Amino acid sequence: MSDRTNDQTAKNILITGASSGLGRGMAREFAAMGCNLALCARRTERLEELREELTGKHGIRVELRALDVNDHDRVFEVFRDFARSLGRLDRIVVNAGVGDGRRIGTGRFEHNRKVMETNLVAALAQCEAAVEIFREQNHGHLVLVSSMSAVRGLPGHMTTYAASKAGLAHLAEGIRAELIKTPIEVTTLLPGFIRTELNEKADKMPFEVDETTGSRAMVRAIERAPATACVPGWPWRPIGWVMKRLPLKVIAKNA
Repeated sequence: MSDRTNDQTAKNILITGASSGLGRGMAREFAAMGCNLALCARRTERLEELREELTGKHGIRVELRALDVNDHDRVFEVFRDFARSLGRLDRIVVNAGVGDGRRIGTGRFEHNRKVMETNLVAALAQCEAAVEIFREQNHGHLVLVSSMSAVRGLPGHMTTYAASKAGLAHLAEGIRAELIKTPIEVTTLLPGFIRTELNEKADKMPFEVDETTGSRAMVRAIERAPATACVPGWPWRPIGWVMKRLPLKVIAKNA
C-alpha cells in the first residue's frame, strides 16, 4: 500500500452526502484511484467507518465534517474548512439529496417542500460555496448529481422529485454558461435507476444496476468531465431521447 497522504499531485475531491449510497460508492471509487477525499454528511459515525476503510486500503487522506446541507451557513463554513485543510479542492460533487415525494394535492406539502429544499435550494448553497472557492483558485470541477427523472415532468410520487432534479440540471447549465470562459468545469450527471439504501424497498425497475456498478459508471463519467452524462450511458442515453418525445398521456399512464 503506497502512502498518498502527502502526494501533491493527487486530486482533492469533496463529496456531500457521502455516508451512504452513491456518495459512499463514489468515495470508494475515487479512493481506489488515489484521490484524497473531503467527505461530509449528517451521519458522522458512518463517515468514520468509511474513512477507516479507505485509509486502510488505499493510504489516502480523508477529511470528515458533519454537515446538514439545509444548514446553508454551515455549507459555506465546511467547504472553506476543507479547502484550507487540504490546501485546495480540485472537484466538488454536489450529491446530497432525498428521495421521492408525495402526490400533489394530497395534504403532503411539508414532505414535498423538504424534497425541493434539500435537492434544489441546498444544492444552490453548495454550488455558491463551491464556485467561490473555484474562482479564487482559478480552477476546479463542479459536479451536480441530477437524475434521468429530470428529463420530463413525472406524475404521482415523482412529481416534486423530478422537478427538483430538473431545476438542478438547469442550475448546472446556467453555471456552466457563466463559467464557460474560465478553467472551471461543470458536469451534470443524470443517473438512471441505481439500487441503493435510499430506494432498497422500491419495486424492481427495468435496467436497474447495483450501487457498485452505478457508482463506478458515475466516476468514469465524472473523470471525462462532460457537460452532461446519462449514467450508465447505455441504455439511458437513448431512453432519455425517447422520454423527451413521448406524449404526456403515455407518461401519465405510468403513474
